Amino acid sequence: MNRQVTLFHSPNTRSSGALILLEELHAEYQLHVLNMKAGEQRRPDYLAVNPMGKVPAIKHGDALVTEQVAIFLYLADLYPEAGLAPAIGDPLRGPYLRWMVYYGSCFEPAVVDRAQKREPAPQAMSPYGDFDTVFKTLNDQLAKGPYLLGEKFTAADVLWGTALTWITMFGLVPATPVIKAYTDRWNARPSVARAKAKDAELVAAQSQ
Repeated sequence: MNRQVTLFHSPNTRSSGALILLEELHAEYQLHVLNMKAGEQRRPDYLAVNPMGKVPAIKHGDALVTEQVAIFLYLADLYPEAGLAPAIGDPLRGPYLRWMVYYGSCFEPAVVDRAQKREPAPQAMSPYGDFDTVFKTLNDQLAKGPYLLGEKFTAADVLWGTALTWITMFGLVPATPVIKAYTDRWNARPSVARAKAKDAELVAAQSQ
């Protein structure tokens, strides 16, 4: 099976996390680079890929996958030998899926509401409940460390490590000692350095 993936990517955006994951997986991939400052993500050819005009998206054969968490799940399962996705039957499979989905369904909406200084929907309608509970639940889990699932490093750590690095950098959530130690461990990985170097090259090329 051909496992080469095309990543629709713009440097220093959400798709940088997918780029890091591809590096972590030692995957076969090529980049389709979009210049978001030039508005390329809003052009009809890319809206045919993702009508939301967002990156990342991936193409693998006839499969087109959008949405960050779906992409992470797909890629980690595509390269099982990398060991970043617990298999069905593994006791860690459930927690792995939980924390993958928790990011998009609870954490991101809570952070956006907090950043916009708006109240969440009423408890019965809110997809996440309240920010403080969401954040404490995450911090308590990371305190069990060193990774989200304890000793096992997974694609969930690529997702969360990347996201928490950016979110704490912009002050959207507190960089608690637990989170700081976690992101420090994450950013020391060689895959992060390789992806950052590629993004720097792309930024330089787009600025010319």
